[in-house]
Amino acid sequence: MAATPDNIIEVRSLTAAYGDRVVLKNVSFEVRRGEVFIILGGSGCGKSTLMKHMIGLYQPRSGQVLLDGQDLVSAAGGERQALLRRIGVMYQNGALFGSLTVLENLLLPLEEFTELPREARHLIGAMKLQLVGLKAYARYMPAALSGGMRKRAAIARAMVLDPQVLFLDEPTAGLDPITSAEMDRLIRHLAENLGITCVIVTHELASIFAIADRVIMLEGEAQGIVAQGTPHELRKHSDNPYVRAFFRRATLTQD
Repeated sequence: MAATPDNIIEVRSLTAAYGDRVVLKNVSFEVRRGEVFIILGGSGCGKSTLMKHMIGLYQPRSGQVLLDGQDLVSAAGGERQALLRRIGVMYQNGALFGSLTVLENLLLPLEEFTELPREARHLIGAMKLQLVGLKAYARYMPAALSGGMRKRAAIARAMVLDPQVLFLDEPTAGLDPITSAEMDRLIRHLAENLGITCVIVTHELASIFAIADRVIMLEGEAQGIVAQGTPHELRKHSDNPYVRAFFRRATLTQD
């Protein structure tokens, strides 16, 4: 089944559940090539659940996740592994191995999934660290880095195999405003200069307006998408009270 040429990801009628509890029901949307696409919503609305289904960690109760027209849900064996190689993931806490240096964290995927010689692996690792501004910290242990630096190191590791799509889980959570702005600039740079498609889970309004090309907004009671478009469109034109309250930092009882 072929995807629309402009779309690198298509989620079709996806239903996600934990046992008898349905979290998302019949969710459909697409992610365009090269865009910064944000999944947002309040706590418990299913943002992280949706991302975990999109990266193949969870199997949906029903529906499809198409990556370049190939269904990750039904893929198995070598086909599934090949699809997963096309994506990179930065988890919220970085998930770096504390017993390895920053560079060794990047080298691990190269050692596991390529047959490149040692010199080439080290060159690639150094290049990715330079891309995120951490080349001078290659021999540091993760514990010696600041929170923002650990997140950037995690992005470098997620990119080390040159994925088509980069998934970022709350990349600015817990960061101060200056470090958050630096992270936003890095994400825009990756999308605009390297052509990487970025799919981001966040609820940080400043980052949403700084980096998003398009967003979808999930709401728990609706079990799915209640709005989609650009951040400015949703703030100015949505007729959904929940969406208006979110973008205006208001309560649902306010006008």
